[in-house]
Amino acid sequence: MKTSLILTLSGTDRPGIVSGLAELVAKHGGNWTESRMARLAGHFAGILHAEVPAEQCDALMQALRAMQTAGLSVVVTPAEPAPAHDDHYGLHLELVGHDRPGIVHQITTVIRRHGINIEELETTTERAPQTDDLLFKAIATLRVPATVTAAKLRQDLEAIATELMVDLSLKEPGHVR
Repeated sequence: MKTSLILTLSGTDRPGIVSGLAELVAKHGGNWTESRMARLAGHFAGILHAEVPAEQCDALMQALRAMQTAGLSVVVTPAEPAPAHDDHYGLHLELVGHDRPGIVHQITTVIRRHGINIEELETTTERAPQTDDLLFKAIATLRVPATVTAAKLRQDLEAIATELMVDLSLKEPGHVR
């Protein structure tokens, strides 16, 4: 029997963090199923879904605690299996505009009001090539209840986009460029 775990990791970035983690999962007969990892402000931040044999779970947890003594914070959460079927559909959101405080808050407020789950969110800032102005970019994968139409969501997001002076696109996942 397999135990499904979500690991949340953070600490000062250095070479070998991912390799060390992969070694521990493999050493305990585990399967690394999906992850998101990045360097943010000089720190390593990551989330990982792994499945390990139930009889290896305690040994893996002990090995992960040893990683904490090396300066890496590790939080382990048992994962419940995802429901096989639900009445939601996916949308892909892209946004770009001049950076300013409050963009994420205002956009996510509209998303929350519709009962939409943000499954994945990536944000960055970068300099515009011509003007050197700081641009904010966001890409999100949304899980939308079937009771919410894409047209209504688009209308509400575009109203905020106009106020924020950002360009926004909302597409079905198969239509992403």
